[in-house]
Amino acid sequence: MQNLAPASEGQRIRRILDANLDRAREGLRVIEEWCRFGREEAALSAQCKDLRQTLGRYHTPELRAARQTDQDPGTALSHPQERDRQTLDEVLTANFARVQEALRVIEEYAKLTNAELSETAKTLRYRVYLLEQALINPRQARQRQLQQAKLYLVTSASDRLLEIVEAALKGGLPLVQYRDKTSDDQTRLTTARQLQALCRRYGALFLVNDRVDIAVGANADGVHLGQTDIPMELARQILGGDRLVGRSTTNPQELERAIAEGADYVGVGPIFATPTKPGKAAVGFEYLQYARKHAPMPQFAIGGIDLGNIDQVVKAGATQVAVVRAIMEAADPEATTREFLQRLSQGEAS
Repeated sequence: MQNLAPASEGQRIRRILDANLDRAREGLRVIEEWCRFGREEAALSAQCKDLRQTLGRYHTPELRAARQTDQDPGTALSHPQERDRQTLDEVLTANFARVQEALRVIEEYAKLTNAELSETAKTLRYRVYLLEQALINPRQARQRQLQQAKLYLVTSASDRLLEIVEAALKGGLPLVQYRDKTSDDQTRLTTARQLQALCRRYGALFLVNDRVDIAVGANADGVHLGQTDIPMELARQILGGDRLVGRSTTNPQELERAIAEGADYVGVGPIFATPTKPGKAAVGFEYLQYARKHAPMPQFAIGGIDLGNIDQVVKAGATQVAVVRAIMEAADPEATTREFLQRLSQGEAS
């Protein structure tokens, strides 16, 4: 092998971007071929082609020139699962994951060299989530998106509700729960439909608090249930099996119930005292750590979490958090959302 001078940081970043642009475009081509020849759906094929061509515009000769395949230690690595795919769903699921992971890598590293590419990668990643829901098992796609969601906004009453939620979505918010305890049902349904449309536009999951009927009427991705709401089995019967159902928990006994019910995720808290849950004592970090150890599903730490204490919560073991006032009452919801996501990403990497 030819001896070459050590690559600069910029050169290494270009290599990363080149490799992941290749990876994303290859995965999209695999998906596109099934849309075109397997499903014979022109609209889905066109979506794949547009995604590929958008990435292709950023795959410049400068990035390609940084490629050093003969020095890449990853070329010899493989995983048994890559050889054992036996069904169409396994092939499609693996390639969707490949595309989504590559886009996330591009989004993060392009922040250092090309902010436009970073934003484009984030937008495309959301579009890929929606394409996955349209093409394969919607429940599986929603569960994957749920597992990857680091931040969860629970709304509160506001005259600027739609404006705040859209700003947070622009900041990268991946999950919204509509919570409204006071409005009449027609208002709730109208607002839920508006929020659902916003979440679809940005590729985020949309859930409704408590009200399974409103969730159905708004075509939500699922519902969040408290301890005194209808049984989870009944909620699934009404919603259909491809939707998500989450459950609030405050102690190990409630967590065991949620596990037995097959909840898709659990809320864990309140971590700190919060006016959103008046009369409920803070559970602190002990229960959070218990949930991290025992719960097989995603766990969202919730209750009084803000930018002033998020680092403590992450240090205590949380990888996914839910907030209310920290975004709903923020002067700049978009910037606040970005800051939350950055802190959570830093915590995951440390």
